[in-house]
Amino acid sequence: MDADWSHDPDDIPRLVGPIIDGTADHVTGSRLLGGSSELHGGFDEFLRLMGSSFITACIGRRFKVRISDSQNGFRAVRTDVLRKLDLRENITTIEQEMVIKTLKAGFRLAEVPAHENKRRFSRSHIRVGRVWFRYVYSMVKYILF
Repeated sequence: MDADWSHDPDDIPRLVGPIIDGTADHVTGSRLLGGSSELHGGFDEFLRLMGSSFITACIGRRFKVRISDSQNGFRAVRTDVLRKLDLRENITTIEQEMVIKTLKAGFRLAEVPAHENKRRFSRSHIRVGRVWFRYVYSMVKYILF
């Protein structure tokens, strides 16, 4: 859950539900299913949404799954599964690393609607022009190797 209050704590039961009922090992909240007050607006938001959609489509095609949002940080993962993922990324590319490694290892991934509110305290510090290559590199690295 982000510290900027963009995620709604009322969505937590929806996130952990599939883990509790034994139907998923990793559950990610989808802003495309639940709505977002942040991904729409200016050119930067447009680029972020397009990049996120591209990465999500590549992951879906590679693993033959239908997901809508691989980049949302609002998620729940079983502790034993999280330990086995051997996560390495140290920026927001960790979201796609988590999804790819979950699918690659054969764990069950689920997606639930989760609304993302407009940030209360700041704005995104991600500068698409500066980091886009890191997202592409990370995606290719974890999908292929």
